[in-house]
Amino acid sequence: MSRRWAARLALAAGAAAIAVLVVFAGLGSLLLMVVGWAGLVLTAAGGWWLLTHTGWIRALAALLAIAAPLGVLILYTAAGLLWVVLLSLALWALAVSAGRAALVDDTPPGMPEHSAGRVERPFLIMNPRSGGGKVEKFQLAERARALGAEVVVLDPARHQDVAELARKAVRDGADLLGVAGGDGTQALVAGVAMEHDLPFMVISAGTRNHFAMDLGLDRQDPSTCLEALTDGVELRIDVGYLHAGEPEDRSAGRSAERSAGRVFLNNASFGVYAEVVQSPAYRDDKARTILEMLPDLLTHHSGARLTVRAGSLTKDSPQAVLVSNNPYERGDSAGLGRRGRLDSGELGVLCVGVGNAAEATELLLRGGQGRGLTEATAREVVVDADAPVIPVGVDGEALTLSTPVRCRIESGALRVRVPRHRPGVPHTAPPMNWRRVRRLALTMGRTAAGHGAA
Repeated sequence: MSRRWAARLALAAGAAAIAVLVVFAGLGSLLLMVVGWAGLVLTAAGGWWLLTHTGWIRALAALLAIAAPLGVLILYTAAGLLWVVLLSLALWALAVSAGRAALVDDTPPGMPEHSAGRVERPFLIMNPRSGGGKVEKFQLAERARALGAEVVVLDPARHQDVAELARKAVRDGADLLGVAGGDGTQALVAGVAMEHDLPFMVISAGTRNHFAMDLGLDRQDPSTCLEALTDGVELRIDVGYLHAGEPEDRSAGRSAERSAGRVFLNNASFGVYAEVVQSPAYRDDKARTILEMLPDLLTHHSGARLTVRAGSLTKDSPQAVLVSNNPYERGDSAGLGRRGRLDSGELGVLCVGVGNAAEATELLLRGGQGRGLTEATAREVVVDADAPVIPVGVDGEALTLSTPVRCRIESGALRVRVPRHRPGVPHTAPPMNWRRVRRLALTMGRTAAGHGAA
């Protein structure tokens, strides 16, 4: 479909979504919208009170969060208008989808690919427990060895230093390092690859595979990632670093992590999430631990009080902070869907600070936008606290670091080898802009008419 027709479809579907309400609900369409908004407000308020209280207040909040949307559905059904609402919502979803399709050419091209030379001694580390056993399920070790790679399959029964395994492989002549495992393991081996300016390879054998997704790799069949060994290209991507403690500290006894920085390929999280995953009880009972800890963390009765500095932005006492290696796509921040690029040279910063039910409601009603959520980009971010040490989640790994924690980005630091043909080559989804869609639909129509007349 051409951009012109996609823009026209977006306008038509948007108008139809409104028309359906007006034609079939008449004056009741206004009441439908009021009831729907009221249901969202009550649901958001109930959810906030559920997270920030305990005891009987939490029980009542849970009841409200469930009863509000059910009550809206019952009212719509009783009025015989549920189908009208569902049809209107479906048309609106179509309008937004078509509008973004019309705007897709307004987005910048993807990351540039570079030719990749032949590798002679690739070295791959594989975690057999990652992704529920994908290494064995897809016979990754056997397939990689058949392509000439040296493979080390980690022993689940004992701890192994994957960074040291990678360094030893480099000393023995490895000219490519790769990982079939989780994001945390990938970051550690990627750090070694950067130390020696070697290409790094990702095999999507983890559970979430966030980094693999942003590279466009096949997350359903990780064996296809091995094609990078025989028909690959290279991407130059940015890398994030964490530095713990004051940067001017030059004491000889500090650790290697503190001097060189801890690498992160995806993100580093501070605040509520980092506090929760540090709890020993979290591994055994995640849901119960979260419900027990959240009230005090969200109301600042426990946990460190954070201060974030990112360029001109200073944010005091956010409940949660996420610093990402390149920003997540606009409109998908909370879901951590995907980063359109990994070579923008900037960190993405998300600060969540919700103080009451009204602010929680605003976040919900505005689709993740509002006073409770602050977004920014910067080349350096400093996270300080009223505590000497704070928990940090780094690519899914739970750490504790001395404050202040300085996050920085190094542009084009990592050479990543990927298959030439990838099913999910990332693209940046453009934000919806109705004025731009309308201009495309009308202006391009006039242009076409002018050409026809000529």
